Amino acid sequence: MKSVRQLAAQIVAREGGFVNDPDDPGGATNFGVTIHTLRRLRPGQQVNVHDVRALTREEAIEIYIEHYFTRPRIAELPEPLWASVFDMYVNAGANAVRILQRLFVQMGLQVAVDGVIGPQTIAAAHRAYEMAPAHLVDAYGIARRDYYYSIADRRPASRKFARRRDGGKGGWITRAEEFITPRFHLSAAQHRDRIRGWA
Repeated sequence: MKSVRQLAAQIVAREGGFVNDPDDPGGATNFGVTIHTLRRLRPGQQVNVHDVRALTREEAIEIYIEHYFTRPRIAELPEPLWASVFDMYVNAGANAVRILQRLFVQMGLQVAVDGVIGPQTIAAAHRAYEMAPAHLVDAYGIARRDYYYSIADRRPASRKFARRRDGGKGGWITRAEEFITPRFHLSAAQHRDRIRGWA
């Protein structure tokens, strides 16, 4: 199993460098750290796009470990879930946990869908892993993929993140599938069917 630092370094590599895409609600971003996140983490400072661009890879790794792994209590989930939940927390914040909690509810477990990893969610996670040790990580990855598609269904400006210009799987979908066993990946035809209604 990879260390938390190795997982964070992989997320930084996956996120890439500086981007300021007007269609991305996160705004200016570097290594996946948004300008809004930097403003929240540096209270009293006038954080601007230049500060985002100046962020180093090592600073991003430290931010991820502290604010997206340790503080949300991901370490208290079953270890096989760490990589996918950590990656999704960086990408979607508390929605990463809500996706997991909804999955537990579907499995018949009692848990509030509140986006917080507390005692109830931790207990449900361990129970869910006992119930389906060979499938829970895939089920979460598939739920992540569905979440991305649902965002693009509702917000046409986000479709470019789920669908390439040639119609193939976009970055969001391939990112989710990095954490899903290949036999559960969508084929190109299945992906095209899923996005058929998009303009």
